[in-house]
Amino acid sequence: MLSFLVRRLVTLSITVIAASVIVFVVLEVLPGDPALLMLGTEATDETLAAMRAEMGLDRPAIVRYFVWIGGLLSGDMGISYAYDVPVAKLVADRIAVTIPLALMALALSTAIAIPLGMLAATQHNRLGDYGVMTFSQLGLAIPNFWFGIVLILIFAVHLGWFDSGGFPGWHEGVLVGLKALLLPALALALSEAAILSRVTRSAILETLREDYVRTARAKGLSRRAVMVGHVLRNAMIPVLTIIGLQFAFLVAGAIVVESVFYLPGLGRLLFQAISGRDLIVVKDVVVLLAVLVVMVNFLVDLLYAVIDPRPKAVG
Repeated sequence: MLSFLVRRLVTLSITVIAASVIVFVVLEVLPGDPALLMLGTEATDETLAAMRAEMGLDRPAIVRYFVWIGGLLSGDMGISYAYDVPVAKLVADRIAVTIPLALMALALSTAIAIPLGMLAATQHNRLGDYGVMTFSQLGLAIPNFWFGIVLILIFAVHLGWFDSGGFPGWHEGVLVGLKALLLPALALALSEAAILSRVTRSAILETLREDYVRTARAKGLSRRAVMVGHVLRNAMIPVLTIIGLQFAFLVAGAIVVESVFYLPGLGRLLFQAISGRDLIVVKDVVVLLAVLVVMVNFLVDLLYAVIDPRPKAVG
């Protein structure tokens, strides 16, 4: 078990280092002038020289890379050129919206998908199965921003139960903040639930064919006991993989939904930084997203060790 976790930590650390190198090379080393990219072609030579000095472009690339990584490790993420504030403050403000949004969407997706997947598997090739498959096809075909627009029209415009967008801040109260995130979380969750329900259905159908399930039934265990004690636990292994990937997507890929609901999230910050040529913010946010994805994958590995005994015997 310990050697398994150590190997996973080493692998994930190498992944983070490789991601940081790629981001740095793409934004600062490949052909092109980062200062010219940020200031535009109309900038004077003096302004460009000052910007290059401020960005440290007069130093070797390897030195700039280690200075940047050292700053990230110490919590100094630099100063945003567009906002003229520390990047760490920008990220802290935005991640306080994105992480709760992703967690809410993941919770809603899981709460919707697992019961639907179980229903489809237990009613294989019957009405319940066809209904769940129809839902999943619609969820996969319709983009989440369209769900968001529909939710705004129904619950904000017509019913008036929610605001159409914006985020009041957590200082207004937890319930107020959660209410502001509920519609965008639901818009994100529906498409993810469509994927997860199909994976849950397939995993349960495959597990139901195993010999130990037939043995449990032959011993006289109830259908519920077999499903909960034998089928669902083993079927959760591939489901956990998808849940981990979905959380990473929800954190890094919610840019469109954050724009539809005008949420000050991390994805929207990244979009604004790219549009505004704020390279320091782009570098820091992309690496932060990579770290979050790696952390989620590591947590999924830990859950594997809890649910499935096989990884414990590795090594």
